[in-house]
Amino acid sequence: MNKKIVVIHQPDFMPYLGFFHRFLHADMYIALDHVQYVSSSRSWTNRDKIKTEKGEKWLTVSVKKAPRYTAINQIELSTDIDWRQDNLRVLEQNYRKSPFYDELMLEVERLYTQPFQRLCDFNIASIEMLMDMLDVRIPWVWSSNLEPIGAKNELLVDLLQKVSSTDYLSGQGARDYFEAEPFVKAGIDVIWQDFTHPVYAQQFVGFIPYLSALDVLFNHGIMTSREILRRES
Repeated sequence: MNKKIVVIHQPDFMPYLGFFHRFLHADMYIALDHVQYVSSSRSWTNRDKIKTEKGEKWLTVSVKKAPRYTAINQIELSTDIDWRQDNLRVLEQNYRKSPFYDELMLEVERLYTQPFQRLCDFNIASIEMLMDMLDVRIPWVWSSNLEPIGAKNELLVDLLQKVSSTDYLSGQGARDYFEAEPFVKAGIDVIWQDFTHPVYAQQFVGFIPYLSALDVLFNHGIMTSREILRRES
């Protein structure tokens, strides 16, 4: 039986390099869109960080208010404020002097002008844009299209079985709530991501890791950013 390594993760907005590092070692990505949308200090679904002269700063996608247990794929983008222009203005203010601003900003502006209504559609478009830039394009599918059953680890196993996965590639953050039994019963091997964030030249003083992948791209351009991602692979 041929190995099929699968990544499962929420479709976050403009993710950091570690998100895409897993794609270097995977055959498919399941975008976990049917689970509850969480808006808290631990959530990255509608935001990620960039670097400014004063340190890190959140770049946030505004969404409409929704009941507590609303699924990610039911969260709508806000129409009350012009968050798109606000985001583009923040990026311009903080990256206009970066070496590859002109190369990157055209693609970012193209993303922001698309008429998305749902957060998940906007986010997956941002992920696809970054996948292409970083040359880590792999097939993906919405979890909601797989008729998911169960919760927590049982849910992951259900999704993995439905795409004929042999191996699940997980981020280290999942170790705290990982239960091996469902995976063992299903005969699915679990691989833990081994990722050390690469250090690269940034604007302003010092180095800040775990920023949106946009940061390395603005500072180093598409071709060199691909090499930087692969340094720790």
